[in-house]
Amino acid sequence: MDICMTSSSPDMEDEYEKLIRRMNPPRVVIDNETCKNATVVQVDSANRPGILLEVVQVLTDLNLVITKAYISSDGGWFMDVFNVTDQDRNKIFDEEILDYIQKSLGPDSCFDSSMKTIGVTQSEDHTAIELTGCDRPGLLSEISAVLTHLKCNVVSAEVWTHNTRAAAVMHVTDVETGSAVSDPERLSKIKELLRNVLRGSNKSRSARTAVSHGVTLSARRLHQMMFADRDYDRVTSNDDDFQDERQRPNVEVVNWHDKDYSIVTIRSKDRPKLLFDTVCTLTDMQYVVFHANIDAEGPEAYQEYYIRHTDGSPVKSDAERERLTRCLEAAIKRRVSEGLKLELCTTDRVGLLSDVTRIFRENSLTVTRAEVTTKDGKALNSFYVRDASGNPVDPKTIESIRQTIGQTILQVKGLVGPKASSSEGNSPSRFLFGGLFRTRSFVNFGLVRSYS
Repeated sequence: MDICMTSSSPDMEDEYEKLIRRMNPPRVVIDNETCKNATVVQVDSANRPGILLEVVQVLTDLNLVITKAYISSDGGWFMDVFNVTDQDRNKIFDEEILDYIQKSLGPDSCFDSSMKTIGVTQSEDHTAIELTGCDRPGLLSEISAVLTHLKCNVVSAEVWTHNTRAAAVMHVTDVETGSAVSDPERLSKIKELLRNVLRGSNKSRSARTAVSHGVTLSARRLHQMMFADRDYDRVTSNDDDFQDERQRPNVEVVNWHDKDYSIVTIRSKDRPKLLFDTVCTLTDMQYVVFHANIDAEGPEAYQEYYIRHTDGSPVKSDAERERLTRCLEAAIKRRVSEGLKLELCTTDRVGLLSDVTRIFRENSLTVTRAEVTTKDGKALNSFYVRDASGNPVDPKTIESIRQTIGQTILQVKGLVGPKASSSEGNSPSRFLFGGLFRTRSFVNFGLVRSYS
């Protein structure tokens, strides 16, 4: 069992990184004039490990839609250009958001890359519980019931399921004190009972629990946890895999021997946070993105990455190519939710998550993904549910659940999930970024002419 911890002790590499940053402070240019349909965000800075993920994470955390991106970080300099919009595909004019981007990515930013990568920051407000195990109907209900029994209040949580596996990051507080659970004996009991729930009757694959006093960056950790749990290993016996095979993203990996790059191209249905998910996986697999082109203006997203391993080598074997392909496919599908989306908004109380998920379970619904948040005494939760037997969700069942919970409290947002679509016909031309190496200049992209 691993317990997530962080270390903040500086070393020589950290000091060198700080010196380079002081000598070459990052520059952020935000332009609402150049592009008709999007706000253009350009980031220039000294290159360093993990910087691409940092920038993408800042934009993703603001729930911005990245419709296009051009990335170049070959050598000692890093330059990104992003076309971004809000969720309604409008330009960004909110001064608070624009100011946040400047402060988070500009010269005054105080970003601790080592902390962000590990995914834990120290705090006394709550306890972060990380769980991985075999997925099954009613699992979230059982987990939340155990936490309620142990007098833990869930203040936020994110749950993903993929390929028969489940992972969750749950932030809990002590019911009596409202602060983090700190007693070692109690923490040990929490881990033991949750591990038993996760293990269930399945002994073939392990269940893992980890506890830390901190703020876990949920999406980042969920990718790391599911990657470590090898959710990318295909389970051919699963009935849903036939559907998954038809919806599988088109991922290709080829080597460009003249330049010692591996070129990764991904075509898939576009969705929120897609770029973040793929960059996370490339980073976790120890690949460095030197150049990239992203086009997600239509219903299909096209991503093209020029990568090398951190040791400077391209993909070395067919086995490595296959593993990279599977891991990227898994990264894209983890956040895809199929089924019915339900949103709950009500006054928060201890045991609310346990009660709601118990009602789902009693009505033969299984939760495929969940996002639980509380703010100012209000619970704002999203659940993606399917019929536990694999049949379409019966509208009468949903109506019965809404009457039990409260029709104004639980809202139906409709069916969600990937639709079968062909990646042929009007997909972008192969290797859109190839022209960069002929011109050796970023200004050939029309988006950044005004900055040249």
